[in-house]
Amino acid sequence: MQGSAHLEQTIRSEISFAGVGLHSGAPVSMRLVPAPAGSGIVFRRTDLDNFEIPATGRNVAKVSYATSLMRQSVLIQTTEHLLSALIGFGVDNVIVEVDNLEVPILDGSALPYVQAFQTTGLKQQRRRREYLKILKEVEVREGSKFIGVYPGDGYRIDYAIDFPAPIGSETFTGNLATGDYVRWIAPARTFGFKEDEPMLRDMGLIRGASDQCAIILNRQGVLNGPLRFADEFVRHKVLDLIGDLALAGRRIQGRVVAERAGHAMHTALVQRLMRDRSAWELAHGYDEVPETAQDEAMVRGLLPVHA
Repeated sequence: MQGSAHLEQTIRSEISFAGVGLHSGAPVSMRLVPAPAGSGIVFRRTDLDNFEIPATGRNVAKVSYATSLMRQSVLIQTTEHLLSALIGFGVDNVIVEVDNLEVPILDGSALPYVQAFQTTGLKQQRRRREYLKILKEVEVREGSKFIGVYPGDGYRIDYAIDFPAPIGSETFTGNLATGDYVRWIAPARTFGFKEDEPMLRDMGLIRGASDQCAIILNRQGVLNGPLRFADEFVRHKVLDLIGDLALAGRRIQGRVVAERAGHAMHTALVQRLMRDRSAWELAHGYDEVPETAQDEAMVRGLLPVHA
C-alpha cells in the first residue's frame, strides 16, 4: 500500500474512465472524486439522481460471477477490481460516480486504476487509518472450497486454485503490507473458458467480454497470450479477494487463507466476520514497506513483471 500506514488518504484530483460493463455490455463513464476523511468508498449512480451506495457488506447483492452492490433496489455491478485497486494502493475515501449499472471492465485487471493513481497521486488526510485487526479465526467451508481469516501481522493472503486444464493447480502468497499489490497482483487479468461462452451469454452474462479485457482459454491453452505472469490465474483470484474483502469497510490486519474459493465465499466471509464482533477490533495501523521507484516503473511499462 502506498503512503502513510497511519493516516487516511484520498486521490489528489478527479480521475475519469470509460468503457463497457463486462456482463451488461453497456457503455459506461466513471469518475473518481476525492472524498472527505472518514467517508469511505461510496458509489454514486449519476444516471439515477446521484443515488449513493456505500461499499459495505450490508449492501452486497449478487455474487455469482461478480460482486455487485444493491441499496433500495438500485444496483451497481462488478465492483471487485476497482475496490481491489483502492485497497491495494491505499485509497481510503473516494466517491465513484458511474452513469450506468456496471463498473467498466477496462483491461480486466486493476492495472489501469493503479497507473491512474500513480499519475494523479494521493492526498493524506487528518484522520488516523483504522484497520480490522483479526483476533480469532473465522472460517467458511463448502465442500472442497474453503476460506478463513486468522490473526497475523500485515495483510497476508495465501490462495490456492484448482481449475481444469490448462490452468490446473496454482498457489500464491502475498502481503499488502510489503508492497506486493502494485507489482505482483494489480496486473493480473480476469479469465474464462471459450467453451463456457454460450452458456454464460444465455444467462445474460459476459455481453461485454472480449480478448481485450480477459484471458480466453480452451482446453489446449491460452488463445490470446502472452500471460503477464506464469501464474496469472491465481494472482487474479487474489486481486478479486482483496476487492471483495474491502466490503468489510476497512483493511484487514491478519492472514487470509483461501482454497478454491470465489466471490460468493469471499463475501460470505465478510458477512460472518461482521456478525462476530468478538473476532476483531479496530487498530491504528501496522508498519508498511513502500514500493520502490523501480517497482512503479515496472508496473507502468508492464516489463518485466513476470515472476
